[in-house]
Amino acid sequence: MEKPIRILHVLGRLDRGGAETMVMNLYRNIDRSKVQFDFIIHTRDKCDYHEEILSLGGRIYSIPRYKGINLFQYMGDWRKFLKAHPEYKIIHGHVRSTASIYLRIAKNYGLVTIAHSHSTSSGTGFTAISKNLLQYPIRYTADYLFACSKSAGVWLFGKRATKKKKFLILKNAIDTKKYIYDHNTRLDKRKELQIEDKFVIGHVGRFSTPKNHDLLIEIFNVVHNKNKNTILLLVGDGELRPIIENKVKELGLINSVIFMGVRSDIPEILQAMDLFLFPSLFEGLGIVAIEAQAAALPCIVSDSIPKEAHITDLIQSLSLSNSLEEWAEPILNYSDTHERSNMQKEIDSSGYDINRTVHWLQNFYLGNYG
Repeated sequence: MEKPIRILHVLGRLDRGGAETMVMNLYRNIDRSKVQFDFIIHTRDKCDYHEEILSLGGRIYSIPRYKGINLFQYMGDWRKFLKAHPEYKIIHGHVRSTASIYLRIAKNYGLVTIAHSHSTSSGTGFTAISKNLLQYPIRYTADYLFACSKSAGVWLFGKRATKKKKFLILKNAIDTKKYIYDHNTRLDKRKELQIEDKFVIGHVGRFSTPKNHDLLIEIFNVVHNKNKNTILLLVGDGELRPIIENKVKELGLINSVIFMGVRSDIPEILQAMDLFLFPSLFEGLGIVAIEAQAAALPCIVSDSIPKEAHITDLIQSLSLSNSLEEWAEPILNYSDTHERSNMQKEIDSSGYDINRTVHWLQNFYLGNYG
């Protein structure tokens, strides 16, 4: 039997972040007898997806992080790796800050190069400025420019580049069957979490600046003051978690906010929620908003979420400049009742079904290999 082609994906880590989860959704569903994924990451840590990747036949390599002062070492490490691994013909880069470095080196070794945009901002401060300068040449370096949304493509590659044939939108598709609303699953998960009789507001995301947990807690505080029967589920982990935990204590919400950490049962947890709250400062797409809609959850999101994520009438966007009261009002409107239904047809017709996306990507890889 002919061996599968191997695609090299470049990521910072292999934890349950947006880009990593998107790649894993593709990896789980692609025909691995034809296409295998391997990974090069910028850490030696054992990450959330390590065991699963190895079980699926993937290989994981590590390379030291780029720190500016180690430019020549970073370039040298990439040259050594690619020289030692001539089996790779396609490199798919998800780390944008150094993509102009490693993709250029990969091109010199004859690889087809893909740069993939998953965001619409580098944040603020000196680090953000440095990243913006480093990533500017990507639009000229990569053979193909992928993005999870048009706005993510324009932000990273520029408007002119998104009009070229080499620019392609690869939707952050999901396995819709996992998220179809099931009343029994909802009851079981709510019983497990001991929140059977509560109005449950939820959020899934890394505790980092873009996710805007600070505003999220302030909104929930207003909601909770008006309806004491509310509970907030926070799924995820990250560097800002201790700060948010302290804020919750200061506001006297410690018994009304559940920090759930990193979870593998996101579809079931979404079933247990009554409303999804997502006030991000910026998102490339916001794949979890797609998942929440697939679970038939009402979604209150910031106007920073790209319009491509608005695929049902369950989602409502508000300006980040709105008052806390203006955020709280539509949330409280759902506190009485909301009829959940099967949203698979709506999600599939919007192009976010994983089978359609995987079929396209598999053909793209096979068509460009070698």
